Amino acid sequence: MQFIPSKYHYLLFDLDGTLTDSGEGIINCVRYALQKCNMPVLNENQLRSFIGPPLLESFQSICGMTSEQAIFAVSQYRKRFASIGMYENTVYDGIPALLQQFTKKGYVLAVATSKPEVFAKKILKHFGLLNYFTAIAGSDIHKVDETKADVIKTVLQRLGITNEILSEVVMIGDRKYDIIGAKTCGIPCVGVSYGYAPEGELEKYQADKIVLTVNDLKNLFMSA
Repeated sequence: MQFIPSKYHYLLFDLDGTLTDSGEGIINCVRYALQKCNMPVLNENQLRSFIGPPLLESFQSICGMTSEQAIFAVSQYRKRFASIGMYENTVYDGIPALLQQFTKKGYVLAVATSKPEVFAKKILKHFGLLNYFTAIAGSDIHKVDETKADVIKTVLQRLGITNEILSEVVMIGDRKYDIIGAKTCGIPCVGVSYGYAPEGELEKYQADKIVLTVNDLKNLFMSA
């Protein structure tokens, strides 16, 4: 199906790997958690795989932890993340200008992230991005089994999206989880390849459109 940017009015953004380059903080916190769990050190590719997916899933699939071990690892990760890790982070070049232009053009912007909502809001505020977004949804820090689709459903509810206007919504993210979550919710997904997806992932999971740079993303919707 042809992707037509002019159809969309509501733009949902992932956070890690889409708005901010959060790799340093996430990787440092994973290392800290593994140390507290007496688990072996991971290689760089394995560590990078933690950027984007829900943490509980990653500790189990990448490290082979049991559910109980993974829950403990997540608690240790968040202990460091809350005080240090969330600020080991940078906004991608061009993102503030992109958000400003999208807002001026009349798009309604929102964030849908697997990161706990409390952290997502603090990060967006820290970098001066909070006020661009009409709604922000992240995972519930007290729940362990939320999917990206659950988070997208939450932000759709907060925006008051009905079935009649669902066709005006698009997800923008850098990983397969964004694509899967969007498709589950019946909306398309623009994949940004400047983020953390392994080579070929966005194509394999059939992102509706793929852009290479922040500037390409801006041009896609500003030319609509």
